[in-house]
Amino acid sequence: MPDVIITAEKRNELGSGASGRFRRDGKLPATVYGLGGEALSVTVPTRELEHVLHGAAGANTLITIKFDGDETLALARQIQRHPTRGELLHVDFVRIRRDVAVNAEVPVHIQGEAAGVREGGVLEQNLFTVTVSALPGSIPESIMAEVTELNIGDQIRIQDLQTPEGVELAHEPDELVVHVTVPRVVEEEPTEAEVAEGEEGAEAAEPGAAEAAATEDASTDAGESSE
Repeated sequence: MPDVIITAEKRNELGSGASGRFRRDGKLPATVYGLGGEALSVTVPTRELEHVLHGAAGANTLITIKFDGDETLALARQIQRHPTRGELLHVDFVRIRRDVAVNAEVPVHIQGEAAGVREGGVLEQNLFTVTVSALPGSIPESIMAEVTELNIGDQIRIQDLQTPEGVELAHEPDELVVHVTVPRVVEEEPTEAEVAEGEEGAEAAEPGAAEAAATEDASTDAGESSE
């Protein structure tokens, strides 16, 4: 897959006020840094970057940034969005080299239908993303977890996942990814009929209790008379 090319412009004005003006003009404030180079304050076209981030590779898309006559290979990191509107606010571009491995977060996708689910079990996914280490051009779009053969009680751990050649998982081998569990039994609330039946039973027990109390009182009186 060829790199995505984005042209950046120098950002002379800094601060929240200037950033707001850039965003209204369709330009996203950004910083380019890494590999021992100078940190650059730039802007990039917001719509272009948004399109890249919504692509198959997402934030792991290789981006060639054209700036001031130079080209820099980078990955988008520290992507900041508005907490409610979701619009892009700022992004960091980290310089990378094609021959040096990098860490990247990739999604874990479930493949197949677990046999245990057909038997009444519940499939629970513990990890939805994993951290991989790979050369920039070898970062996978996702890691698949094949669950078809899982029965109730079976599980898939990091060591069971299949990864492309040259891709390593930066996790403990026994970390749980997905498993099939026995469904939890939910205690049902008593029905109105059961509640009414219980109340009738309690009422029926009350006369017996009264009779027992009366018998006890009579025995006490008889004992006092004999004295």
